[in-house]
Amino acid sequence: MLRVPEALARVLEHAAPLPVAERPLENCLGRRLAADVWADADQPPFDKALVDGFAVRCEDLEGLPKRLRLGETILAGQVPSRPLAPGEAATIMTGAPLPSNADAVVMVERTAPGFDSVEILEQAIKPGMNRLPRGRVYRAGDRLLEGGVELTPARMGLLAAAGASRVRIVDWTRSAVVPTGDELVDFREVPGPGRIRNSNALMLETLLARRGLASWTSPILRDEADVLRNGLKRALELDVVLVIGGVSAGQKDLVPATLRELGVREVFHKVRIKPGKPLWFGVGPARSERPPALVFGLPGNPLSGLVNFLIFVAPALDVLDGRPARGLGILPAYSAVRLEHRSDLETYLPVRIVDAHRTPTAPPTVEPVDYGGSADLASVVRADGFLVLPDRETTVEPGEIVGFLPLD
Repeated sequence: MLRVPEALARVLEHAAPLPVAERPLENCLGRRLAADVWADADQPPFDKALVDGFAVRCEDLEGLPKRLRLGETILAGQVPSRPLAPGEAATIMTGAPLPSNADAVVMVERTAPGFDSVEILEQAIKPGMNRLPRGRVYRAGDRLLEGGVELTPARMGLLAAAGASRVRIVDWTRSAVVPTGDELVDFREVPGPGRIRNSNALMLETLLARRGLASWTSPILRDEADVLRNGLKRALELDVVLVIGGVSAGQKDLVPATLRELGVREVFHKVRIKPGKPLWFGVGPARSERPPALVFGLPGNPLSGLVNFLIFVAPALDVLDGRPARGLGILPAYSAVRLEHRSDLETYLPVRIVDAHRTPTAPPTVEPVDYGGSADLASVVRADGFLVLPDRETTVEPGEIVGFLPLD
């Protein structure tokens, strides 16, 4: 049985970035750019007014206050018809192009406009005031974004300003959530005797959604070989398959054998982790245009599936999305209580933060919440994350540093 770092390494050995695709910019939030993007023109494309006011020549403004004749009015979206004449100002709006020889803009609040002239009140005026020169933001041919960065709203706005209507990205990860088990009913239903609601599928869907990934969720598959085969065959067309239940050692745990029949190669089964020990991982058949599907057989208890997702699935998704693998993501924390650990399984115990930071850079202090085992999803609602205990017997004293896996 593999230890947690060994199992994660096996998963990441089989994870590879998805192919590059060209997509409309508006559909690319959260994706990774696959290539550099370059500016097609200067930004701004002209000398631009930054305030509403009057475009002026500073050489006309010695000895303020001073009155200037009013020439044309330049609205945003218009262009000046001519340069300023000596002793002349142009009324101008924010965002409008300046006349070619205007070198400053005086805010309207610092003037006294008249019918056909404007008085520039006493103030400090210098060339460049309230003026954004052409190309100040970037020049044509400048690299705006490097390949590999994530497209945030601000970066998408920058690309839109540069006219990058289509961009090359690492393609979306297509994921499947496949709940299995005769005991399950839809969470919208009232369970009959011996049945439970299917909560895991929704939890996994939302874990994927928080990463910006839509998922296809299978109907609940009964513990019958033909039903499992048909449902899993469809799921294997996608990139990541999360199968819930049916991976332990019971009579109806048919998922591993069914996956093997469908050409999925088992990489490992069972990990020295609690909760989540029965985890199964395999790799689907080769495909011509995309890497083989990564298939995770998650135990049916909700905390098992949650911990397995955070430790094994999330790092694999990072790699598929073109991000560096982030590893286990475990941070230091202080234990608030004494803990005696008597297990050879790496154990993830739900805890809450009781002292966020002694100093801005100090680890938080955590204490366990009331916990009823791997089926107790309510304990996670009260928790901020998991305290990590090693796969050996140990005693943790109050104030001792422990591993902490945040839920966020």
